[in-house]
Amino acid sequence: MKIIGKHFLITGGAGFIGSHLAERLLQNGARVTVVDNFDEFYPREIKLANISSILKNGNFTLAENDIRDKAAMSALFSENRFDAVVHLAAKAGVRPSIENAKEYFDVNVNGTLVLLEEMKNAEVKNLIFASSSSVYGANKKIPFSENDFTDNPISPYAASKKSGEALCHTFHHLYGINVHALRFFTVYGPRQRPDLAIHKFARKILDDEPLPVFGDGKTRRDYTYIDDIIQGVILSIEKLSGFEIINLGESRTIELLELINLIENEIGKKAKLNFMPPQPGDVPITYADISKARELLGYNPQFPIEKGIRNFVAWLRKG
Repeated sequence: MKIIGKHFLITGGAGFIGSHLAERLLQNGARVTVVDNFDEFYPREIKLANISSILKNGNFTLAENDIRDKAAMSALFSENRFDAVVHLAAKAGVRPSIENAKEYFDVNVNGTLVLLEEMKNAEVKNLIFASSSSVYGANKKIPFSENDFTDNPISPYAASKKSGEALCHTFHHLYGINVHALRFFTVYGPRQRPDLAIHKFARKILDDEPLPVFGDGKTRRDYTYIDDIIQGVILSIEKLSGFEIINLGESRTIELLELINLIENEIGKKAKLNFMPPQPGDVPITYADISKARELLGYNPQFPIEKGIRNFVAWLRKG
């Protein structure tokens, strides 16, 4: 699908990933409507700052609604003709989902169902669905491939994302909606949510506060810089066809203590580490096999963790 002149709906578009995507689509000549309910999970002011540079763009519209509100979503689809939907809206986070599983399923599964129903009714045939590496659970086979078994999620968040993928496949099968379910691997960069590891660690080091380390610090993650994720989403929109599940990651892992050391070196201060028991729902490793993304989309990540951390710390210091 060509992007120029097309009209995209981005759910959760005032968030970290969504605001970057909205900017890029507008730069590429598209119209963008964002629907966001400004969930209280983190301050409204942060999301407003995320989209401050595009609020006055004539091709941008902000609709403050909840994707679970069927009447509001129905009105949105009846008043607009969308060429594609990028569904990023979700209750995010593995650890909080353990405390609040019901709401996670309400937003992430029921909200997705409302969206799919409205797409069906409006005959919108193109969907990018934001899934997560968490669906792989405690997978012992690395790197994680899209063909791996994913029926054993170990957190409500992961289970909700797996359920979302299944719903998307159902609507593809029944109604011919083209779907790319993109499994994001630990996205970071400017505008990252303040509760996420890299942002939280950097802030605590700058403020001389103890930094919580759950477990022995040897867990490993495949961290993906925001520009690489946006590259993958744009390519996915352009190549959208059928139903595909696709990993978007850097395809490189780094140990938690190594990550902290990178942040320390970039900031120029040592962290005060506070070791704590492992957290339920956390997995020992995430590691993306991105061969499918390379072959199908032409995806080619450009930001190794060292470069990404440098960019993130520079952004944080400006703020």
